[in-house]
Amino acid sequence: MRKIPGHTLLDSSAALLREGCLFISNRCQRYDSPVFATRLLLQYTLCLRGEMAAELFYDQQLFSRKNALPRILQKTLLGVGGVQGMDGPEHLQRKRLFLQALNTERVERLVRLAEHQWLAALQRWEGQSHVVILPEIEMLLCKAVCRWAGVPLGDDEALQRRQQLAAMIDGGGRIGWGQLAARRARSKAQAWASELIDGQRDGRFDAPVDSAIALVSRHRGYDGELLSRPVAAVELLNLLRPTVAVARFIVFALLELHRHPEWQRRLARDDGWLRPFTHEVRRLYAFFPFIAARVRQDFEWEGYGFKAGTRVLLDLYGTNRDPATWEQPEVFMPERFVGWQGDAYSFIPQGGASAEYHHRCPGEYLTIVLIESALQLFCRRMHYTIAEQDLNVSTRRMPMLPARCLILSDIEALRT
Repeated sequence: MRKIPGHTLLDSSAALLREGCLFISNRCQRYDSPVFATRLLLQYTLCLRGEMAAELFYDQQLFSRKNALPRILQKTLLGVGGVQGMDGPEHLQRKRLFLQALNTERVERLVRLAEHQWLAALQRWEGQSHVVILPEIEMLLCKAVCRWAGVPLGDDEALQRRQQLAAMIDGGGRIGWGQLAARRARSKAQAWASELIDGQRDGRFDAPVDSAIALVSRHRGYDGELLSRPVAAVELLNLLRPTVAVARFIVFALLELHRHPEWQRRLARDDGWLRPFTHEVRRLYAFFPFIAARVRQDFEWEGYGFKAGTRVLLDLYGTNRDPATWEQPEVFMPERFVGWQGDAYSFIPQGGASAEYHHRCPGEYLTIVLIESALQLFCRRMHYTIAEQDLNVSTRRMPMLPARCLILSDIEALRT
């Protein structure tokens, strides 16, 4: 059996923080291997990159999500007891909740609500000297998704909830103040969501029967019981928070429009380019770069031995930029997605395999159409200038963002 390359005597956590999104790719290139061994947080860990590695990683006979997620992510981004850490029949039963909540009809309803918020925001932006666009988009998506979900949200409360959801996203992969802020935000948002679940269940407010909060409140697990109050709150937040996170993809879409103004003109003229452009943004900017699992049983792959219980990280960021799969992987080139029919393992910005039966994100289609809707607004419904600012994107930062989150000025709505 081949020896897995890598150094496992010293912990590499500091290197991970120093290199960020490039940590796994750097070592796969150094060792000329799709797998290497290291220690992270003092734990022996195998790291994988590439299409074949992703296909392996999503083999549910070989890998489990149970007890794989770092505690830091459960305390900040994902919550405890959510669908991301489940396996087998229990996972499929919980996944049905999200597939039902995010079916095509409900997604289209949410996009319409978001478009209404976009147009209201555009009226405000016209009167301002400049706009920091990330928190503005987070706010309008927060308002839209709460209304869609049947969650009561007064104007005086919207800023607080947007800040909490955004902090959970931004602090999930950070240390220091960012992580502490994310933990506090998770605690407060969890308490809020728990009260909402109680209110729906005891009739204090009555959301529409097909709303997300109604679906979560009455969902039954594999054991036939209603979800516990804390778990139901986690899953409600797992519908609200990722919708707000789409704001980051939209910011990166704006950044690429700025870098490639010819695409602004193409998108203004032709709907056919919206999907390729959106996919290319998602390929380059998978802002959470790694996902985790544990080996279920001893097995051999490509001559390497995997031992039961070992933690394994799959490199989403690096697989989406793997030169073995992608031509000129660092170049922004939406043309690569013209006629593209989908791929389960090489294009994995929101996970691999299938959404129905594996851990691929069930909100991927929602993400795509929200980005496309935003592109139509920016390319067809308004003029704007991206103010002089630092637009560098550091791969050390997890999740990634442009240095200044994009500042827009000279905003003018186009009257139709």
